[in-house]
Amino acid sequence: MSVAVTPRRTLRPPKVAEKLSIGLSTMWMRAKNDPTFPKPFKLGPRITVFFEDEIDAYLTALANQARNAKAA
Repeated sequence: MSVAVTPRRTLRPPKVAEKLSIGLSTMWMRAKNDPTFPKPFKLGPRITVFFEDEIDAYLTALANQARNAKAA
C-alpha cells in the first residue's frame, strides 16, 4: 500500500517579501527577530528557501490579529 505524498512548495526570499508586500531587508529582519516568522532553510550553499505553506499561515495569522484588534 503506497501513500501519495504531496511535495511542499518552497519560495526564494524575494518571492516571500513580494507575497508579504514588504521589502527584502524587512523580511530578513523579521526572519531574524520575530519568533513567529517562518524560519528559512538552505538547499545549498547559496540557496535559501521558505516553505510556502508556512508563509501563508503567517500571513493568515497577521490578518486575523489585525481583524481581532480592529473588532476590540
